[in-house]
Amino acid sequence: MIKHECGVAMIRLLKPLEYYQEKYGTWMYGLNKLYLLMEKQHNRGQEGAGLACVKLEANPGEEYMFRERAEGSGAITEIFGTVQNHFKHLSKDELHDAGLAKRTLPFAGEVYMGHLRYSTTGKSGISFVHPFLRRNNWRAKNLALCGNFNMTNVDEIFARITAIGQHPRKYADTYIMLEQVGHRLDREVERLFQECEREGLTGMDITHGIEDRIDLSNVLKTSSKDWDGGYVISGITGSGESFAVRDPWGIRPAFWYMDDEVMVVASERPVIQTAFNVSAESVKELQPGQAILMSKGGKMRLSQINKVREVRKCSFERIYFSRGSDKDIYNERKMLGRNLVDPILKTINGDIQHTVFSFIPNTAEVAFYGMLEGFDNYLNKQKAKRIEALGHNPNHEELEEILSMRIRSEKVAIKDIKLRTFIAEGNSRNDLATHVYDITYGSIVPGVDNLVIIDDSIVRGTTLKQSIIAILDRLHPKKIVIVSSSPQVRYPDYYGIDMARMNEFIAFKAAVELLRDRDMKDVIERAYNKAKEQQKLPREQMVNYVKDIYAPFTDEEISAKIVEVLTPKGTKAKVEIVYQTLDGLREACPGHTGDWYFSGDYPTSGGVKLVNQAFIDYVEQIYQF
Repeated sequence: MIKHECGVAMIRLLKPLEYYQEKYGTWMYGLNKLYLLMEKQHNRGQEGAGLACVKLEANPGEEYMFRERAEGSGAITEIFGTVQNHFKHLSKDELHDAGLAKRTLPFAGEVYMGHLRYSTTGKSGISFVHPFLRRNNWRAKNLALCGNFNMTNVDEIFARITAIGQHPRKYADTYIMLEQVGHRLDREVERLFQECEREGLTGMDITHGIEDRIDLSNVLKTSSKDWDGGYVISGITGSGESFAVRDPWGIRPAFWYMDDEVMVVASERPVIQTAFNVSAESVKELQPGQAILMSKGGKMRLSQINKVREVRKCSFERIYFSRGSDKDIYNERKMLGRNLVDPILKTINGDIQHTVFSFIPNTAEVAFYGMLEGFDNYLNKQKAKRIEALGHNPNHEELEEILSMRIRSEKVAIKDIKLRTFIAEGNSRNDLATHVYDITYGSIVPGVDNLVIIDDSIVRGTTLKQSIIAILDRLHPKKIVIVSSSPQVRYPDYYGIDMARMNEFIAFKAAVELLRDRDMKDVIERAYNKAKEQQKLPREQMVNYVKDIYAPFTDEEISAKIVEVLTPKGTKAKVEIVYQTLDGLREACPGHTGDWYFSGDYPTSGGVKLVNQAFIDYVEQIYQF
């Protein structure tokens, strides 16, 4: 099971709270919509959640910036419950008084930002839950920041900013980014302060002058120019400025929508469509290197913060992470399934009549529909050939026999229970793991039928080995064909997904086993030495030498070894694995060429540096060269 990324959501109300009270019956319109955006993206992060809110035009001495955070899979409910507790003492009339809310209630503001967290660095605890907050007595210098990201060059940035006197509270990319953006925000405010003084402004006129002129594009350009990684960072200032900025490679996704009532940003397009009931065409994609900026006064503009690099949008977003309700993602996943028809036919020797097709719940379901469509098309061609072979006057029975041929699909695997690891004893835990999935008995003919079952990806293979293959074998199929709608996952990710260690990948384990089997351990040693030697080079000159581990073998050889490693002892059915090809992936997802998980072609030099380091760490733990 791959762990998820993070998700962001931002809402900027463009009318006074009274407007929403009158039109929608509640001044909490923005708060309620933020809740929807976050719940609809819950798939992206379940370790924690947080929200921040800013009130525009608060008077001196009044709180104007609010934050709430919580840990755990129930964090969204918890933080919004805490916010609602601030309002429970109000009478019905008071609760509908937008003016009263604006003057006295926390979280009754115009700018909202939410975050769903999944830790990709192993760091946990409430202090690592976004949004992060940087406080200051100057309203414009207050900053709340959150994001879906992972930086590959934290060490370089940390060294650079501490060398000029900055002191981040923690050695973590979020704190370092907060410090960088906050530092440049301070400089921008100080520049404007001097400008206002030169113009003769005094007192609150200086404050208003600064807040009306802040240019966050300057802040983002100077603070983000050295960031190497995949990111969507969003932020709000105490004075009401808000922004979201995307990495220049387009690795991580972001979308926005705006009308005369609201501006909204989220990690996924369909959640905006659902929450605001708008068409896909009206939701825009934030472009690589671009920021969407909203001024305190409600003026939106797009700004190119960083020069666009080679665009490598993440393909795993399309295969696995993003919601399949997006119209483009839905069609792409279906094509991934259709592209697998020919290799599946090969494994079952074309015997469709004695093959049952199914899927592993839940994210593979759409690829399953595409696979079925592909087989329906194939079968229709076979029917046409057989009818043509009958000549011009086929009888009714002959036609009926041909036309009655069907693709057999069943819901064979059912996700039954979510196991907890409260049973510590290993054998008992392994036995329980075999029951994560249940099967539909009687869905195939024992000893006669093949069983083809599709999954979206095979990364570690743990569930296949511990549960799925063993439980499917109880149906006594002649052959079990496990199909992956993605190619072999061979390389770690360093841009926001929890896939960082070499020895977790079943494809890597299989390649290493093949090298051992064939007495080719010298390949590992040479790759290790090359990786070590280039550590002295700038990361821009580094090469991914982990590719050398896979180079001696065909995809089919590695797949066969994966089957050998994953098939539990005592399995009676013959087991095969069919993987999507890289070409098939690229055909299905032409707009998302970020396939480094499968190809090893990282979009940034930081990724190349880290994959070599992961390989070096692996070798030094296992071997003594």
